[in-house]
Amino acid sequence: MHKTLFLTLFLFFTLFTFSQQKEIHLISWNIQDFGKTKNSEELEQIAELVRDADIVALQEVVSGYGGAQAVAKLADLLNRKGAQWDYVISNPTKIPKNTTERYAFIWKTKHIKIKNRGKLIKELETTVDREPFLLDFYVLGQKLTLLNFHSRPHHKNPEAEIMAMTQYLSINTASNMIIAGDFNINESHKIFTNLKSLGFNPAVTNEKTTLKRVCNEFEYRNHPIDNIFHSTSLAKTESGVIDFVRTCENLERSRKLSDHLPVYLKFKIAQ
Repeated sequence: MHKTLFLTLFLFFTLFTFSQQKEIHLISWNIQDFGKTKNSEELEQIAELVRDADIVALQEVVSGYGGAQAVAKLADLLNRKGAQWDYVISNPTKIPKNTTERYAFIWKTKHIKIKNRGKLIKELETTVDREPFLLDFYVLGQKLTLLNFHSRPHHKNPEAEIMAMTQYLSINTASNMIIAGDFNINESHKIFTNLKSLGFNPAVTNEKTTLKRVCNEFEYRNHPIDNIFHSTSLAKTESGVIDFVRTCENLERSRKLSDHLPVYLKFKIAQ
């Protein structure tokens, strides 16, 4: 009798824990010049902002000395906050040399695993300035494919890059897939029509994510260009922008972390 009761309770709590872990919290953040320009205090602030996430996708990690070290320091800070984290850093993007950078993923290891260290998509290296970084995660055994992307600036035709990436995904899409990053275009632009027709939905709509240099009529946010596109197999439970500025008085200090705000998506993987 006692053994049966113990087994029943064990199965109940196991299933309860499993159901609680099905929701995944992803943060995507273009951290401006993420490298040796960030001091210990700023890295601590960044760690506090992302500590509740399960996976963090970073853009604009500097390709030279300091970029990989900053990611490692951030992961170490997160490891001291109650959960175990791991990270991967991409190779430097190929062209052009003056805009090359790295991508990074950082994630909690308790229920999330990887089987390889990811790859830059070589098929796109001649059509985009910074080819996307792809990594397969396994969340409680279910495959989740993440694509980390930083498009070229708005005045250098990022539309062509979005089109090239969409064409690639029309052949290489996965069932549980997310494209996270800085697109330098609002998700309402017609260039995203084909991506949406492939079954990708934006996490946020018309949410300004870049920071002005100075406030204008109490407004410190500028362009809605950072987003997370997710396949329809992933059920969104919550999404938004993490506004760590809040008031104009904090703008100058906040810009030392980045000139972009993070965006986040909470979702469940369909069984």
